[in-house]
Amino acid sequence: MLRHTGQKRSFNHNVRLATLLCLNAGFINGAGFLAFNVLTTNVTGHAALFAVNLAETHFRAAGMVALWFLLFLTGAFTSGICIETVGREKPSAYLLPIGIILLILAAVTICGHTYNGSLAQTEYFAGSLLFAMGMQNALVSMISGSVVRTTHLTGMFTDLGTDLSLAMIQRWKLTLRIKRRILLRVVIVTFFLLGGVMGTFLFLRYQFDAFLLPILLLMIALFYDYFRFYIIRLARRYK
Repeated sequence: MLRHTGQKRSFNHNVRLATLLCLNAGFINGAGFLAFNVLTTNVTGHAALFAVNLAETHFRAAGMVALWFLLFLTGAFTSGICIETVGREKPSAYLLPIGIILLILAAVTICGHTYNGSLAQTEYFAGSLLFAMGMQNALVSMISGSVVRTTHLTGMFTDLGTDLSLAMIQRWKLTLRIKRRILLRVVIVTFFLLGGVMGTFLFLRYQFDAFLLPILLLMIALFYDYFRFYIIRLARRYK
């Protein structure tokens, strides 16, 4: 899922990656919005909020949104540094970025019960999730060669729309490449939305304990990768 043994990633690698981590991002987006009234997986939606706060001279609030921009960027930067420094196909390449995301989610789960709705706490909690999702988005983008994006849907809907228009023009006589491209984008959209529904439902029921599910999903992604490579190496050794 995270690493591959062949010369290049397969379509199935990217589908598994999109399924699990889009579900994770959608969950955090839904639960994070209910918890803090902030979109916590992307920065596009905050651009208008930043502009409105500036226009209305709410400089404190505008500064908070600007900080969220910076934290998402810093998360992506940190993820890139971690992966490129270690090497993309090294066993530990993704351990540090995913470990940092897990720590942030664990902190939100444990400390979230103290959240009182203050501006300062919103800044810290929402900012930490934006940093984590910046890390995840960069991680997935680097793994998939910018084919999979897990934390927002704007680009996916745009690309899916253009692919469907091409399919209609060609009377649905599509090449395998275009079929796979459409299927992957449908998977990304579907599992992000499913994650959002799950996140909102479980947060309403369990509050901040609901963030234990994305922690579990990331641990599955990490350990699946390690166990799969271990089994492959073991099989090759006995051959």
